[in-house]
Formats: sequence, structure tokens, C-alpha cells
Amino acid sequence: MIPLSYREAARAVGSETPLEGHFAAVSTDSRKIEKDCLFIALSGDKFDGHSFACAAIEKGAGAVVVERDCGLGDRQILVKNTGAALLDLAGYYRSLFNIPVIGITGSVGKTTTKEMTYAVINSKYNTLRNEGNLNNEIGVPLTLFRLEKEHEAAVIEMGMNHFGEISRITKAVKPDAAIISNIGVSHIENLGSREGILKAKLEILEGMKSDAPIILNGDDDMLCKAETGSHPVIRYGIQNPSCAYRALNITSTDDETDFAVGFDGGPLRVCLPFRGRHNIYNALAAMAAGRCFGIEVSDAAQALKNYSTTGMRQKIVRRNGITFIEDCYNASPDSQKAAMEVLGSMKAGRRIAVVGDMLELGSYSETAHRLVGRYAAENGIDIVYTYGELSEDTAASASENGVKDVRRFTDKLELAVDLARELCEGDSVLFKASRLMKFEEIIYKVFDILGLDD
Repeated sequence: MIPLSYREAARAVGSETPLEGHFAAVSTDSRKIEKDCLFIALSGDKFDGHSFACAAIEKGAGAVVVERDCGLGDRQILVKNTGAALLDLAGYYRSLFNIPVIGITGSVGKTTTKEMTYAVINSKYNTLRNEGNLNNEIGVPLTLFRLEKEHEAAVIEMGMNHFGEISRITKAVKPDAAIISNIGVSHIENLGSREGILKAKLEILEGMKSDAPIILNGDDDMLCKAETGSHPVIRYGIQNPSCAYRALNITSTDDETDFAVGFDGGPLRVCLPFRGRHNIYNALAAMAAGRCFGIEVSDAAQALKNYSTTGMRQKIVRRNGITFIEDCYNASPDSQKAAMEVLGSMKAGRRIAVVGDMLELGSYSETAHRLVGRYAAENGIDIVYTYGELSEDTAASASENGVKDVRRFTDKLELAVDLARELCEGDSVLFKASRLMKFEEIIYKVFDILGLDD
């Protein structure tokens, strides 16, 4: 972080301080205090950072941003709302950098789209991106504070659960271009409908200049009719012939996806080192974003050819002749469908799906879980394991739609033992559920029982 003065920070958050000196780090966690840093005391449902303001100073913080007097005199900067102050300060800090910034949001695949876009942009520019899932009103500001003089671009993912969140985040990020990957049903419990989700995602425009381009999935039924005002629209897709970037002549193996991208300078062959129709969309979005900032499609394609998946997102590993698809980062009906399509298209002796509950779906939950059971049947899945109360609907639907072997579990260990006993050479097995279900625990136990390296 480029050093800022405490007075400069106070002005940025609508306050003032007589405190002299500078800081080169911002913290919201009193357990992670650097010397002379600025500690911002956030408050939540289960915590209150003001309780740790004095401790932060004792550990070496130079000043604290607080909503009430904590008895720290000139070492405290008083504001009305510390959460808003965090975003205001991050927005001010971002404005010090005259570099291209790309904002990314969407219901499904936004993190993978972010990673692919980063791979493309970083092939030409020294690029900053969110680490992991730091895509909310705390994670994004902390990411922006990581900007350094050597950075030439940034790719920032923005997530949300409620209306207004992306609006607040985008005003700090100030994107020069944005991608919306799709409009699904994630967080429909809070947003009411897909129309509500579309409205929340389009808040990303509120932090952009009126002539900044918006890159949209042209095959998404909601994004096709999205109102984007004066923003130039660049569409990508597979089915829609009017898309500026369109995937044609798609072929795939268990390890690769090959297609031609049609664009105003194409077509051009692209080879991705993974499979899945959904990943084609992510790659098209990344190529479109790259071209907005001077990266040729051929160079973007080369960057994507060298891309590898991260974390627990459709990571494919092979052990003892068994293919494991570890996709435990998160789940929604749309991402479950994509994962089932990947599993169903693989060459395997048997295809086994281990699926769990999907959260934050509200009244749509039963329908959503039943859809997953139908997707399993439609993609020729041989055995379906379910874990979790909500996934009882998945199990019932899978049976009703023709999956002959459906096994329900409420205990992870029992499921792992049964699965380890069942697996044999030539099988392909998918693990997919919402992050809070912690499905990696099942994978690690199966590997342990079978004596495999994780």
C-alpha cells in the first residue's frame, strides 16, 4: 500500500484529525495489526470491533476509525458508519491509480471468470485481483488497499446477498469495464426473483463512467433484455448469433475443450485445458475483456491455454484409475447442472454424483433440489449419493426420473465409507454442494480410507 497520512484518510471518510504521521496498511482484524496501521472498527451481528480498538492501539496501530468515543483521544477518527468509511477510504485510494480496472459479477461462475480474466489481463499487465472469495464489502476494500505503484491493472470480483451491496462496492472500485456472467437463482431468498437478482447485479453500472463497456452473456435470457443505459454492450455466447464473441465447432475430451471463437477478426481456434460448456462462457468473457484493454484474442487464447483451475472449483484428480471431480466451493441449480453435464460427458465405467444441500434459496429450495435430481438422470448418472436434509428432495427426484441407485445419508463418515467401498477403477465421481456443507471432508475421508494422496 502507498503510504497515506492519517489526516488524508480522515478527509476521505468525511472526518478530521490533528494526528500527524502516515500509515501503509489498513486492518479490520485486531489480531492482524501492523505497526502504525489504520484499524477500522467494524460492527456486525456477532462482533463489535470497537471492543478491540484499545487493543489495536496497544499492538501498534497508529489510529483507529470508530463510530463512538473509545477514549483514545487524537488516536481515534470518528465517523457515522465504519463500514461506509472502509469503502470510502478504499474508493479514495483506488482513485490514486490511473489503471484499467475490470469489475466482475454474476450468479454462477464469477470467480472462475475472474480468474480467467486475470490470466488474460496479467499476460500483458502487472495485475491485481481478489484472493479467494474476498468479494464483499470488506474483502473488496482490503483488496484495493493492496494496489501498489507497480500494478498496471486490476480485476475485481463483486459478490452480494442483498440489494445495495454491489452499488456500494462498485462506487469504490470504479470499474472501467464490467462483466456480468449470468443471472441464476443464487440468493433468491433475499432478492425475491430473478428480476430482482438482475437489478442487483446491474448495480455494478453505478460506479462506472457512462461510456464504460459492459460485457454480458448473450445467451442468458435475463441479460438479453437488460437495461444498460448509455453503456456500450459487448455480448458473448454460444447460441446467440448476434454475439460479438461466439464459440463455434465445440469438441471436448476428458481433459480439454476445443472451439473456434468467432469475432470481427476471427474465427480463431481456442484450446482450454479443462472441460465444460460453462467454462467456454467464462473464457469468452475473459477474451472480450482482454480485447477492451488492448490484448489480442490470439494472445488471450494462449493465456487461457496455460490456465489451471484453483481451489475446490471443478478440480479433476485421478487416483488408482478413479477420476475425482472436486467441486466443493459452492453450488446452485445452475452450477449443479453444469457439473452434471461435465460428469455425464466423461468417458467412465460408472458416473457417480455426490451432492448436498444448496443454501439461500428460500421458497425455491424444493424446486431447486428436485432439479438437481432431474439433471442427474438426464446426464446418465449411475449412482447418486445425497447428504443433507434439503437434498432429500434431490434423492426423491433422481429416483423418480430414472436413476436406479440413489443413496441417502445424514452422516459424512457413513457416506465416505460406503462410497470408498463402492468405487472401483474406471469410475468418475463428482462432489458438489454449497460451501457451508464442507464436502471436502468427505473427499479427504474417502482418500484416507482408500490410502490415496490428497
